[in-house]
Amino acid sequence: MRFQVLLDRAHFSPGEIDGKFGENAKKALRAYAEAKNLPSSDGLTDDIWKALQSDDRPVTTTYTLSDKDISGPFLNKIPAKLEDMKDLPRLDFTSAREGLAEKFHMSEELLSALNPGQHFDRAGDNIIVVDTGSQESGAPKASRVEVDKSRQTVKLFDKSNELVGFYPATVGSEEKPSPSGTMKITGISHDPTYHYNPKYHFKGVHSQKPFTIKPGPNNPVGVVWINLSGEGYGIHGTPSPSKVSKAESHGCVRLTNWDAERVAASVSKGTPVEFVDGSRRAFVRAAGLLRCASYNG
Repeated sequence: MRFQVLLDRAHFSPGEIDGKFGENAKKALRAYAEAKNLPSSDGLTDDIWKALQSDDRPVTTTYTLSDKDISGPFLNKIPAKLEDMKDLPRLDFTSAREGLAEKFHMSEELLSALNPGQHFDRAGDNIIVVDTGSQESGAPKASRVEVDKSRQTVKLFDKSNELVGFYPATVGSEEKPSPSGTMKITGISHDPTYHYNPKYHFKGVHSQKPFTIKPGPNNPVGVVWINLSGEGYGIHGTPSPSKVSKAESHGCVRLTNWDAERVAASVSKGTPVEFVDGSRRAFVRAAGLLRCASYNG
């Protein structure tokens, strides 16, 4: 858990903090090593651990539940089908526990494990949460964004071409693959409304007419929509943070809600977003063929 929290604070996101050394944590580890010019590894080396622990603040903190945390409104259940969401007034959380877990970048299971017997239903109660860095400085400013379609990652680079942010992502699907080449960010919408376009023929959606789904953290595109210059493409959040990098998107770039918010804070209108295939690049480089350096959901 400490390893995941320190990565998250450094803007090298392990996705949902769950206390497990999963694939998203390994992706963040490799990216952090790259940024620090340390040997890449799938394991936590002494050099990487030493660099991370330059931040020696405690990784958990006490948080007092507020009336806002526990009062909702909460949904009883999120419909499985998009068509069934269109008549809901808002796509809110289903429980205080879900909202608190998202607030602190945690899995619900880890939140409960840190607070045995807690029902998260009484204002004034103190709970233990991970501290992802409320004292940190603002988000790093990105001059360009790189979306790796094969590795399922998003990287932010500053004007000196230094890697300053990393986020695991879900990129594309068979029915609507993500594009290639470079696009630009054309706008950023917070708390967006989801617009379904029937021409995309998403699996399991039978409506022949466009429809909209109201905003909320459980909206299909989460709490942020970063619009790209290609029609229907964007970088956005998700109602299912545990599935990031593990399930298909509808052709867009899906991040956890908190990572989407951080990317939105780092970019601006006009920032270029390049879609690449990292495995292909690695193959070409290894073969000696690389001669030169190189709002709808």
